[in-house]
Amino acid sequence: MDKLAKQLREDAANIDAEISAELDSRIRASLQNVKPESSRPPAARPPWFWWASSLTGVAAALGVIAIINLDQPGPSPQLQVQEPVAHIVVPEFDLDVEAAMLTSPLAEELARLQADLKRAEEAVRNDVRIDF
Repeated sequence: MDKLAKQLREDAANIDAEISAELDSRIRASLQNVKPESSRPPAARPPWFWWASSLTGVAAALGVIAIINLDQPGPSPQLQVQEPVAHIVVPEFDLDVEAAMLTSPLAEELARLQADLKRAEEAVRNDVRIDF
């Protein structure tokens, strides 16, 4: 860690960064042009605004109530009972089907994975024996 810290300090000491006069003047101009946001109160609403919004709300509520109360359900339709179907015809298809053998590649892959795990386990055991 000391070696890394020493190298970082040396690298930081070797950095030579200069700010041009043009960039410095642009930064100063940007900082000087920043003005704080003025906190002015929201615009006052006219005195009739409260009455207008209240009347609009009442009119909307009365309209909804009228629509719900005037919409009476009509007579429910009667279900028509049909005679049951005596014979259902199921089409028969002549299918030539063969079983797919997908287990062989999976079994080979499983064997390879188990061998990889065994080798990794042996490598870890050898490393542990060497360290202790």
